[in-house]
Amino acid sequence: MARAEREPVEIEPVERELLLWRHGIAEDRHPDRPEQERALTAQGRQRTAAVAAELCSLQLHCDRLLSSPLRRALQTAEIGVAAGLAPALELEDRLAPGGDPLPLLQDGTWQRLGLVGHEPDLGELASSLLGLPAGTISLRKAGIVLLRLGPTGASLEALIGPRLLRLRRDGKRQP
Repeated sequence: MARAEREPVEIEPVERELLLWRHGIAEDRHPDRPEQERALTAQGRQRTAAVAAELCSLQLHCDRLLSSPLRRALQTAEIGVAAGLAPALELEDRLAPGGDPLPLLQDGTWQRLGLVGHEPDLGELASSLLGLPAGTISLRKAGIVLLRLGPTGASLEALIGPRLLRLRRDGKRQP
């Protein structure tokens, strides 16, 4: 039995963006405090809020914002949601230190996905997606990486530290 001839089907290449956001400045490690309880400092909250506001002004809104369950990352994500970066946040254990966030990218229900987490994991994810050696990319506290994901791979759209975002917002250099 011969196959029926079909019209060629054009498939739109799907391009999406991935926003990786490292948590803001957190309290120092202390032997009496569990690692997962470390919170953002006052300065960390302030700088994170400035970064979130600037991301919103750049129209980098996320369809979904997933956060590590650790307190400092969760606080960072909450600041982002309060600024309007995403409609809500979702806790995701795979964003905890040492987790594997790569499977999170398989869910195709987003156009721009935000992941809030930790170093070196976020930098290693970005490096891996770009085909670079582990450790090539690292994020400062409250820093971001923006990747464009397409059918042929990933491309780096932005790697921005929090100081540059604040400088852009305020028009002056801050310490």
